[in-house]
Amino acid sequence: MTSAITIENLVKVFDSFVAVDHVNLEVPRGIVFGILGPNGAGKTTLLRMLSTVLKPSEGTAKVLGHDILEEPIKVREIIGVLPEDTGLYDRLTPAETLLFYGKLRGMESSNLFARSEALLTLLGLSEKRHAKIGTLSKGMKQKVALMRAVLHEPEILFLDEPTSGLDVMSAREIRGLIKDWASKGRNVILSTHNMWEAQQLCSMVAIMDKGRVVSVGTIEELERMTRQRDLEEIFVHLIRGEAER
Repeated sequence: MTSAITIENLVKVFDSFVAVDHVNLEVPRGIVFGILGPNGAGKTTLLRMLSTVLKPSEGTAKVLGHDILEEPIKVREIIGVLPEDTGLYDRLTPAETLLFYGKLRGMESSNLFARSEALLTLLGLSEKRHAKIGTLSKGMKQKVALMRAVLHEPEILFLDEPTSGLDVMSAREIRGLIKDWASKGRNVILSTHNMWEAQQLCSMVAIMDKGRVVSVGTIEELERMTRQRDLEEIFVHLIRGEAER
């Protein structure tokens, strides 16, 4: 079976700074895959390359068999992206936002309306459907951005810090959607600083530091390898060990 994502010697250099340094990864189908690392580890840059926002300096990757360099349009059709900066238009409402992006995706009106209504209900924003985005709380804006990412039912979701700074209930609802998405055989690629969240959601994780993948595997495999008892301890052990080399 084709892997969800295959990354081959991926490099991104900004001037003389190497943000991503010869990363190789294989992500199986139908799982939540975590990308963990300290600030500046290269997580966001890696996600931007995989979602075809940035062009690699070297190497390439395939998303469901489609090369990010040779078939960027096809890749964009099958992915949904929640960036760290949501980039929403403050003057639009949640309903207008979904309509706008759905039309950009070429969705049929009947399907677009049904999907929008279902998502607004699922994430508890039905009563705010006609409120201006600029008047919404951070948690509500994050939900709108997530609805925009999943509106067209993509096979793979790229989520960059999806619950950062959110209240307990908003974060819980977003985690619920992530679990539901993966349960349907789709993939979620999750970049997060929240170790508890990663441990709850991810079947596998890659730990990055200074642009490189330090280690990759299931939580259980990393526990056995490092002799640590939870993901936070595994993370600290691996990052400190890398820094000491």
